[in-house]
Amino acid sequence: MIALAPLAPGVAPLGAGERFALDLLLDLSRVLRVDSDADVVRLRIVEAEGCDDNLAALGARGWGITIGSGELLVERALLVLVHRIAGAVDEQYTSERDRHGRVPPAANLLAHQTLERDPVVSRIGQAIADAVLSACGRRRTLFIAPWPEGHRWAAALTHDLDVVEWWPAFTALRLAELAGKGELRRLARVIGAVASSGGRNVVLRGVREVLATEQRLGVRSTWFVLCGTPTFATARAGDLTYRPESVAARRILDAVREGGHEIGLHGSFATAEDPTQFAPQRARLATLTGSAPRGVRQHYLRMRPGATQHGMADAGFEFDSTFGFADRNGFRLGVADLLPAWDERSGEVLPIDEVPFTWMDRALSKHRGVEDPGAWIDDAVGLAERCRAVHGLFVGIWHPNLTPALGFPAAPAAYARLVSWLVERGAWLAPMSELVAWRRIRRAARASFVAPDGRVELALSSHTPVGTRIVLEDAEERQTEYRVGA
Repeated sequence: MIALAPLAPGVAPLGAGERFALDLLLDLSRVLRVDSDADVVRLRIVEAEGCDDNLAALGARGWGITIGSGELLVERALLVLVHRIAGAVDEQYTSERDRHGRVPPAANLLAHQTLERDPVVSRIGQAIADAVLSACGRRRTLFIAPWPEGHRWAAALTHDLDVVEWWPAFTALRLAELAGKGELRRLARVIGAVASSGGRNVVLRGVREVLATEQRLGVRSTWFVLCGTPTFATARAGDLTYRPESVAARRILDAVREGGHEIGLHGSFATAEDPTQFAPQRARLATLTGSAPRGVRQHYLRMRPGATQHGMADAGFEFDSTFGFADRNGFRLGVADLLPAWDERSGEVLPIDEVPFTWMDRALSKHRGVEDPGAWIDDAVGLAERCRAVHGLFVGIWHPNLTPALGFPAAPAAYARLVSWLVERGAWLAPMSELVAWRRIRRAARASFVAPDGRVELALSSHTPVGTRIVLEDAEERQTEYRVGA
């Protein structure tokens, strides 16, 4: 367990961004925080000379964390750096944009230092947990179990529904792409798949194959759906290509809902420029599905970091899953987990969670020229292992239009391999809203009282549902269960 010590005389109070960083690191550490004057490890913030933004150098000297007897000393410079990474501060200030209107990876500190495949902020949180154990002596130290039902890590499988109608145009573009690469054998397989399909329900068949794979393995996923009115201009730009009220789209929505999956909004290009457009698109999707979507992800990942999330929160969304790279895979916010959204311009934590994605199929096939679906999955597995190592969350994007008739032979079988691997490795696989709900409960948990015999009383959020089970564990993972309302 851990408590925050008062700042030493002469040490300036923490700024809002530094408090955001400290709360995030303690959350990622899973160390149970104590709100009473108990005999537990104390964490004290100290000043240090300079502010080193070289992550490799900072890691080599223990992240600026010093272990004392019954206390941890954490350099303020570490909080400044974590705020900068996890709060996407550099990306909120930059005016750089790529040809699709996105902030380029060059503006990201981790990508700039070629560390985007390292969940560095999550590893710092784990370093704090290890330091607490080293500093506790005979003091009792408890951690919150990372995920429900005994799972040590979690995964979210997500799907962006970009194609519903006009699929022959997408297949034609894909055939031209394969021809340009000299992928003649793959091109022939695509032509054969189109011929055998007879041109009937090609997109719906792909969706149903994804759903069948997930049903067979007991997995529920999250689907992001475009909800605007397409025009020739939006289709040509790669934005809106289908009406969500169309017969074809409704069949897909019905199949997704019948499988118990979650449906969120895939924000169109208009929402990136004008966040007031989120509310009508959210309401339109709610009319189609019967419930207001809780989550959103921007189409093409187009957003203005911070400002777009502010608009999402204003529209009533509970989580966003836009943060991630379009042209590579990795940890854009340095976190293999979810975290509160930070708005640097207003200097505040927003009432919406970020669920950054870790891996996307098209990052390799489209931007890296990797045509072998098996190689995509190998990349996903490597990143998922890093998430598992920090008891974190792996978030993957698989586009349901990656089918043989739409230009991607062997892709469905590759996706089945990824889902099977995640299940076999014990990940808690759930729709994003359930993952967010659990992490909000875990994040709010505090020890309100610690008795001399080590007995603990928990204080939880008033929104915690009756019957929720919170499991505390010691360094040897011996567990004690608390049931809300019991």
